[in-house]
Amino acid sequence: MGMTGFGPDSTTDDVRDGIDLTGRTALVTGVTSGLGGETARALAASGAAVILTARDGDAAAVVAAGIREVVPGAELNTLAMDLADLSSVRAAVDNLGAQPIDLLINNAGVMYTPFERTSDGFELQFGTNHLGHFLLTNLLLSNLRLAADRSGTASRVVTVSSDAHRAHAVDLVDPNFQDRPYDKFVSYAQSKAANVLMTVEVQRRNADSGIHAFSVHPGVCATGLSRHMSRDDFAEMKRMSAGKPGLLSNLKTIPQAAATSVWAATAPELGTDGGAYLSDCAVGRASRHAVHPDTAAALWALSDKLVGL
Repeated sequence: MGMTGFGPDSTTDDVRDGIDLTGRTALVTGVTSGLGGETARALAASGAAVILTARDGDAAAVVAAGIREVVPGAELNTLAMDLADLSSVRAAVDNLGAQPIDLLINNAGVMYTPFERTSDGFELQFGTNHLGHFLLTNLLLSNLRLAADRSGTASRVVTVSSDAHRAHAVDLVDPNFQDRPYDKFVSYAQSKAANVLMTVEVQRRNADSGIHAFSVHPGVCATGLSRHMSRDDFAEMKRMSAGKPGLLSNLKTIPQAAATSVWAATAPELGTDGGAYLSDCAVGRASRHAVHPDTAAALWALSDKLVGL
């Protein structure tokens, strides 16, 4: 258990107990995954107005309807946005206009996918998990600042990473596998390291203007994210987690796995920990390659160029 009294078994409802988000607006990406939908529910149950995004707007509407059943009167809006298509990200942000956003939860992701390119030509995992969220976060900075000015409280950008980031650093020369052979494990790890690096740099650039950033390891949980995994992939994952006995047998429930995201978005005690990597509802420590300030700045410059900001 951390100083907070929360730990690996804490649920979304444990960590939001006593938190009032009335008057705040949250945007959650990838709500059709178990974690995204649960994160959106917990924030709505605490009084936040929540914008639910997913590739498929109809699927997001189904999730919203499910939340309304358990949180009567929840203020929910849905937005179709495909992170693997930058024009879709831009259109979604245009849709929001100057709406203040207090909490941005970059939750969507793909994992261990077969080799594929996004509509902009990026490798799918790096393109979706990192570049789509990088563009979204940048385009929403003014909305996040607006919310911070309005509320007098720092806005937060919470990006769901994974302990998988430890396995491989971001290849700044060939992040999109133009020249090196594609390896879905390397690609996934790299995209999750990029999530941590982006967090470090969002914090460095924006903390003074009232935006704090956190990256999150949700823990191992059975969600739709593993839909591309074969039996061999699970064996490989088991091999990679060999140092952590029981990791794959002690799966978290969805409310436990989403708890760290909700804690990152709401915990008052995190006020001074901007830029941190969080795990099990406590401040954790990411691998050195994922927090180095020079690497974070270099990845930012590269991403900037790739998405055409």
